[in-house]
Amino acid sequence: MRQTCVKVSSVTRITRITRTTRAVVADDQAMVRSAFVNLLATQDDIDVVGEARNGEEAVRVVAERRPDVALLDIRMPGMNGIEAARTILAPPSGGTKVLMLTTFGLDEYVYDALAAGASGFLLKDATFAELLHAVRVVADGNALLAPEVTKRLIADYVRRRRPGPPAASTGDLTAREVEVLTLIGQGLSNAEIAQALTISDNTLKTHINRLFGKMRLRDRAQAVILAYELRLVVPGAAD
Repeated sequence: MRQTCVKVSSVTRITRITRTTRAVVADDQAMVRSAFVNLLATQDDIDVVGEARNGEEAVRVVAERRPDVALLDIRMPGMNGIEAARTILAPPSGGTKVLMLTTFGLDEYVYDALAAGASGFLLKDATFAELLHAVRVVADGNALLAPEVTKRLIADYVRRRRPGPPAASTGDLTAREVEVLTLIGQGLSNAEIAQALTISDNTLKTHINRLFGKMRLRDRAQAVILAYELRLVVPGAAD
């Protein structure tokens, strides 16, 4: 936490407390890694507490530094980013969120990363604003499902790899919970889902919490994947 103080008539008053996000960056390309580190280091609310050149180093650095967010390149020598993410997120995890770094054309890797528990992914050619937004969203415990390319990548992967019957069942989900899961899979926000179902925000949050508990979902990223696997959302239908 960092405190912003204002001194008035020799009395120091605390006006705002800003949460500081601790981050680790892992990428085997030194220039790419340095670029991300240097950009993040310009922000008062983000501290880069470690770097790594491969998956093994990333796992070790995360275990030592306990960051809020680990940015992991998917393709690294030795242990790749997905394997590192699985290790970092395996219980009992230390609360670190994982944000994958990737490029276009790695559809199945993105899917596997989200399935492993990553909170989202960021394209390596992202703008400075997109980088900061991604780190802050993931640090707050949310899934990075924007821009819409995330949903498209998952849909394309499911279209290629899931030709048979659904790999999962809705189990004991209620009809309303299935509706909520379907709309999450379509990429709608909480406000949009509440409006579509004509229910209050609090009621929606209750449905989401029960849905996540029953299906053992970590976040909205895994909910989107589940919606496609259950065929609640047809791959490519919304493209």
